[in-house]
Amino acid sequence: MTERINRREALTRTSAGLVMAGTVPWVADAAPETDPLQPPCELYPEVFGISCDSFQLPPEGMTAAHRSAALTQLQAYQSLQKSRTLGFQANQDINYQEDLQPFLNFHINNVGDPFQTGSFTLNSKWMERAVLDYYARLWNAVWPHDPENPESYWGYVLTMGSTEGNLYGLWNGRDYLAGKCLLDDPHAEAETREASRDGRARCVPRRLVYQQAKAPTDTPHAFSPVAFYSEDTHYSIIKALRMLEIQTFYEIGTNDYPGQCPISADGTWPKEVPSQDGGSGPGSIDVDALSQLVEFFAARGYPILVNLNYGTTFKGAYDDVETIGKRLMPIIRRHGLDQRNIEYQDGRHETRQGFWIHVDGALGAAYMPFLEMAHNDGRLTQRGPNFDFRLPFVNSITMSGHKWIGAPWPCGVFMTKTKFLLLPPSRPNYIGSRDSTLAGSRNGFSAIILWDFLSRHSYAQQIDRALRLEKLADYAYEQLKSLERQHGDLWVARTPLALTIRFKRASDDITLKYSLANETLYVNGEKRDYSHIYIMEHVTNAKIDSMISDLRGAAAFAEQLAPQSDAETTDCTASLKEGRSLVFVPEFGRGMK
Repeated sequence: MTERINRREALTRTSAGLVMAGTVPWVADAAPETDPLQPPCELYPEVFGISCDSFQLPPEGMTAAHRSAALTQLQAYQSLQKSRTLGFQANQDINYQEDLQPFLNFHINNVGDPFQTGSFTLNSKWMERAVLDYYARLWNAVWPHDPENPESYWGYVLTMGSTEGNLYGLWNGRDYLAGKCLLDDPHAEAETREASRDGRARCVPRRLVYQQAKAPTDTPHAFSPVAFYSEDTHYSIIKALRMLEIQTFYEIGTNDYPGQCPISADGTWPKEVPSQDGGSGPGSIDVDALSQLVEFFAARGYPILVNLNYGTTFKGAYDDVETIGKRLMPIIRRHGLDQRNIEYQDGRHETRQGFWIHVDGALGAAYMPFLEMAHNDGRLTQRGPNFDFRLPFVNSITMSGHKWIGAPWPCGVFMTKTKFLLLPPSRPNYIGSRDSTLAGSRNGFSAIILWDFLSRHSYAQQIDRALRLEKLADYAYEQLKSLERQHGDLWVARTPLALTIRFKRASDDITLKYSLANETLYVNGEKRDYSHIYIMEHVTNAKIDSMISDLRGAAAFAEQLAPQSDAETTDCTASLKEGRSLVFVPEFGRGMK
């Protein structure tokens, strides 16, 4: 360390002139370093075909030969896994290199609102707006976006996948239902003027402040949203609820209404809204159970926040959004939650809904509209339920760009109506645009990727593609059922119109070979470990046949482990004796977004 300090103090001159010894805050070669406690590759997971040591980054950098060898390993590994992957809903049929490779040499940042150009001009917002208009038309929204038309859509291209869209939709829904209002800070300029009297230049912050409406004394829960979601919901919803501190019906029911659950014989509150027929069912939400739970809380004045799934991650189930809305709206109206008069402290009044329905359409929102078109053309006997903005009770929708479309990284689209948009929390002069998105800086390349795909694929081409995948899913299901008839019960199941087929969990070797996704379900009290495959554009008959061949081998299926006893459980709520019940967080991942 002494040597480093001496080197730093020895730097006394720069091109600008003399620098006093000891005043240089940092010099690269004087940076403190630590040695590893043990070789890191001894701790990290092994990856077949990859030498961990080859990718460790030394301070002096790599030689050209070393770096080239590492990249060769990388390409070989990714190419092999891409050729066999079956388990996840991420389309690997990707070819953007020819047209879009030059744009990798630009930093393209869509920071701020997509409908305001902003000061950072190296963006692709005009392409983003074209993509948003495309999905507004596909999802039956009022378009184009018009800030003067409250019924028109508003949205943006996500930097993450649907997890970000879910987080944003629930955040927007929480603040809308909680009676929060955004106002320009009336004191910002006066405070800035006063602060500048010390002689320093100050800029006026274009800040917005929240004003919270007070709940009426006769309805103390009027601004306490309660969340509902099914047991097949992706874990990102639960994660978002925790981040946003939105209470679920399970939390409120267990803590404030113990023993009063309307859907259980003993009044015990389920942690999530049941799905149809439990673990063996299709995976869509139980509409009767949801209706009874919503009735219980709506009757007590709670605003209702519902997440519905349009293509659940593991079973590929589609919640019947239209039927659910038609069942819930009479309940909503009966308890005065269809339109609420909200009064603020300054005497202003505002009319808002007391409910919010968010649709997590990570895969289905991009895929199912084309099956609907095929059905309307008489090319398909089935179609999925309506889910989009043709239903007046839908508040927000999200979808992922790396699933149906096949972007090379996670991205997606979030959409709501202009009248529901309470954000942004700030309008910074620095970027010249209101910061109305979650991420702030956003990957402008994602908008280019989505635009490129949509520019090259007509509706007709996407209909043909969807029908091909449905036919391939039928083939995979029949091959697995044939295997089941030969080898005993393998629990093979497919939810109608889903692109995923589930079956008894494969061995670890087969799981790794085909990148299968695994999940634990309980069926009639029996614990079952499942695998599933997803039929995406890169999947072929040959890939399915290869997996079926491997599943015919000895020890092709993993040993099914018995469930833990109550004494062994790691669920901390199970041993909680006193105090308020903790929130439920599922242990299993339920796939990826």
